[in-house]
Amino acid sequence: MTDQPEFDPRQCPVIIGAGELADRPENLADALDPAGLMVAALRLAERDADCENLLARLDRLDIINEISWPYPDPEAELRRRLGQSELQTRYWPVGGQTPITALHEAALDIQAGRARIIAVCGGEAEDSVRRARKSQAALNWPERDEGFRPVRGGDYQGRVAKTLGLTSPVNVYPLYENASRAAWRQNFDTAQQESARIWSRNSHIAAARDAAWLKSAVDPETILSGDGGNRLIAWPYRKLMVANPIVNQGAAFIVTSLTMARELGICEDRMIFIHGGTAADEPRDILARQDYSFSRAMEGVLGQSAKLAGDKFAVELYSCFPCVPKMARRVLGLSDHDALSVTGGLTFFGAPLNNFMGHAVVAMVHHLRRQSGWGLLYGQGEYVTKHHAVMLGTKKPERALPQHYRMRDLEKDIERAAPRLDQSHRGLARLETYTVVFDRNEDVRQGIAIARAPDGSRVAARVEADDACTLEKLMSEVDLVGRQGEIGIGADELPHWCFI
Repeated sequence: MTDQPEFDPRQCPVIIGAGELADRPENLADALDPAGLMVAALRLAERDADCENLLARLDRLDIINEISWPYPDPEAELRRRLGQSELQTRYWPVGGQTPITALHEAALDIQAGRARIIAVCGGEAEDSVRRARKSQAALNWPERDEGFRPVRGGDYQGRVAKTLGLTSPVNVYPLYENASRAAWRQNFDTAQQESARIWSRNSHIAAARDAAWLKSAVDPETILSGDGGNRLIAWPYRKLMVANPIVNQGAAFIVTSLTMARELGICEDRMIFIHGGTAADEPRDILARQDYSFSRAMEGVLGQSAKLAGDKFAVELYSCFPCVPKMARRVLGLSDHDALSVTGGLTFFGAPLNNFMGHAVVAMVHHLRRQSGWGLLYGQGEYVTKHHAVMLGTKKPERALPQHYRMRDLEKDIERAAPRLDQSHRGLARLETYTVVFDRNEDVRQGIAIARAPDGSRVAARVEADDACTLEKLMSEVDLVGRQGEIGIGADELPHWCFI
């Protein structure tokens, strides 16, 4: 049985409507809840398609996992808001890549005739929730599930990673930043300037977009400065280099077939075609990775997806932390002077938790309508873990989408390539990567060092906050990856790192 279905151009999946919004109420009584944001975005997508009663014709509504106001039954809540009690719904799991996966799955279902019209929506209202909590104000929203507990890194990280605090994105991504800088033979200033240029360009892109959360464009010097509350989060990242989830934003898009789009009277120059893509995962445990200077899953997904374009293409490279688009642009052969986002990035446009890439779909659709061609959307979930990319285009596809898009063989190879973790090792070790974690007052909480023993095994160690000598070296501008050090045992009976 072939993975490539027989090509029927009439069933080519197309995006026909895309809408988004940001909600900035002066009075919390006027604040939209997440479901309200989703419905508003769906209405905007319907209006964008210029097709009356389009939502009433949906075969399925896909809902991106929502966290800021957990409803007891989010699918029922959306059906009630839309007045469509019999509408088939699908609620997606947690993951920054899920809007791209939802788009890809919707395209496959449309192509196979399992559905005629599918909408995907997501929304978060974390800013309003926090404002209400701070002011002790009541939000006149539907009942929330008070027993809800969101998925956290500690739910799937191994015991050692949890012990070291490697359960939060801000503590993990710097491991990739520091390792990749050494692998690319960049000095500290050069690497930081690259991050700052990319983030500054994102800020200018976001400033021009109506639904962006931060509307002020900033220069690279501001990104790197410690002024204005731009505190260190985890070395070498500052606040303006990390994703900003404190937003109220919603996004939605609508997918159908070429035949149905024509029946609905959609103008062909507004249709955006889905040409395919790929997905692959790294091992979930951060200490079970092959390396921290690259991701083979990222390389495979971007490499395969890029082949679908006929020539150069616009990109949205997931930008929760600078190391991600820096690694991705190198896979694609792009310059850091190129625009690596059409949306504005997760710091400046905003990071509505799992739904940033839903906004990226909206942004890319509108970009391709203005400038015909190709657009690559690359989403990522967890900690450089889940990777999914799709290629969009204004040109009609010449072949069907493969039924299976996950790179299973690559995933198996990646799992086999991870070094053995040996927490019993004591003695000499070579530094593989590291970070230093700060509290809100910019005081050091601890250092984290990942090292390799002489036999190639990996050991993860702590640096105590009072070890000023080691911490000073870790925060120096000298290339430290590959340096020899020593693994000892601390008062907490855990491996501890120091330089020799």
